[in-house]
Amino acid sequence: MRVLSVVGNRPQFVKSAPLSVALRAVGIDEVLLHTGQHYDAELSQVFFEELGLPEPDHRLELRTADVDTMTAPILDVVRGEAPGAVLVYGDTNSTLAGARAAVAGGVPVAHVEAGLRSGDLEMPEERNRIEVDRLAALLLAPDERSREALRAEGVEGRVEVVGDVMADATEQLAPVARQRSKIVAELELTAGRYLVATVHRESNTRPGRLARIVEGLGLLTEPVVFPVHPRTAAALERDDLALPEHVQALPPLGYLDFVALASQARVIVTDSGGLQKEAYWYGVPCVTLRPSTEWVDTVEVGANRLVDDEPELLARAVADARMPAERPQLYGDGKAAGRIAEALSMLLRS
Repeated sequence: MRVLSVVGNRPQFVKSAPLSVALRAVGIDEVLLHTGQHYDAELSQVFFEELGLPEPDHRLELRTADVDTMTAPILDVVRGEAPGAVLVYGDTNSTLAGARAAVAGGVPVAHVEAGLRSGDLEMPEERNRIEVDRLAALLLAPDERSREALRAEGVEGRVEVVGDVMADATEQLAPVARQRSKIVAELELTAGRYLVATVHRESNTRPGRLARIVEGLGLLTEPVVFPVHPRTAAALERDDLALPEHVQALPPLGYLDFVALASQARVIVTDSGGLQKEAYWYGVPCVTLRPSTEWVDTVEVGANRLVDDEPELLARAVADARMPAERPQLYGDGKAAGRIAEALSMLLRS
């Protein structure tokens, strides 16, 4: 039994780590393809090195997020490897390209994080999720809300609620990160007395919008650590935007350093999808720089607040941010990888 796993960005590298182990445990051979959507060494290669992942069997080195550019070479790999299924993660352009290539090659698609919806069709990720779920033969949903979304849309594939494989990775790697990384001490920070900010979405780096986010960061009263994504760094330079003095800009961090930093912050301010749920698992309140989220449950329980790009709202939300006294288990129990491997095994045997 053989599966082709398609990855292209940093969260996908992390998610693939526990799942690769689980696939081997049930006798599935994994062929790993890295599209090159994230090609900066600090956003790509460092993850393979830090997490001990096997080197990808195929590195496309495309250095693009264009779906059409990625689809054809992925299809070449699908035809050459002839896997029993193509495994894709999340909602990136690599995800969509992998799914399209699989269908073109006559191979079933298995989609990890199927059924997530923000309700915002202006988000490219939302459109990617919907199309991939329509193409998938096996839809691996993180929770019942996602299953219901898929039922409402009438998808044809088999839906399995498995939990979130990122919970597996977080449970396994967060303690390791805090033990190994020295970044909090090196930056002379005190756990629970600083903020972490990340901004990387294309929509948030547009002129005007990025300026409002920077203004909002300037209204915060606590030290802010800001690992700056290459896209954001270019936009700050383009718009001649200076970060406030209490905001410490860092280059992109390795996974273990970032987890150590984020998991000990008082509040995380982000436009990332995945970091919203990771904050919840860390027990760190989150303020999200978006008008909508696919992780609705984190908002409903009071652990996450949407502020979009409103400076004053951002400042108030950060000042008031607290984790709820009752923190229900969300998005699985840290055993999703095993369930996904079993579901894939059934697909491959059918």
